Amino acid sequence: MFKAIKALAAVAVLGAMSACADTDDVEEFVIAEPAPVSVEPVYTGKYN
Repeated sequence: MFKAIKALAAVAVLGAMSACADTDDVEEFVIAEPAPVSVEPVYTGKYN
């Protein structure tokens, strides 16, 4: 019984260590350029 408890504790410790391990994963991110703001049409006096 004591061997089973030691084995379970060892598995738990190894699982905790692997969960907390520092991985060198590089985070990828995308920079999206905003759409250009359109200029308001200029009043030309066509529909007077």
